[in-house]
Amino acid sequence: MPKVIVAATLAVALAIVSFASGGAKMKITSSAFQEGGNIPSKFTCDGGDTTPPLQIAEVPSGAKSLALVVDDPDAPGGLFTHWMVWNVSPQTNAIAEASTPKGIHGTNDFGKSGYGGPCPPSGTHRYYFKIFALDRELDLPPGTKRSQLDAAMKGHVVTQGELMGRYSRKK
Repeated sequence: MPKVIVAATLAVALAIVSFASGGAKMKITSSAFQEGGNIPSKFTCDGGDTTPPLQIAEVPSGAKSLALVVDDPDAPGGLFTHWMVWNVSPQTNAIAEASTPKGIHGTNDFGKSGYGGPCPPSGTHRYYFKIFALDRELDLPPGTKRSQLDAAMKGHVVTQGELMGRYSRKK
């Protein structure tokens, strides 16, 4: 009998982990570029450095807040964060071009608050627009850095989604 209880407990735990890590995914898309496609230069340091339009879908009903992170894993110094905003309303289903959602903004790796568009020093880089549904709002002040945001989200991500676009500078 104890083995049955242990097995059932493990099955429930695995189902919860599976759900949180990808059992149900949110969607984040853009009308400006397709998954894996090229990001138009107007959304980069070579253009207006404005935010691309983003659509968010399939937010779970139990989500208490959303967090948005944009980063570049191909940067010479390792992961480079371009944008962080959290405590976004879970009812948010779109972010218009050249706008930012209502929420708290962190400090990106350019040392600024808000969006810093793709600006690779060389070659083609991948840029991941990640959306996280959280089971609570985060108690973090404006200007928080990425490592602090990641630590605060740990254990509170209900589900997530991502959109990857590519960019290389025209010389």
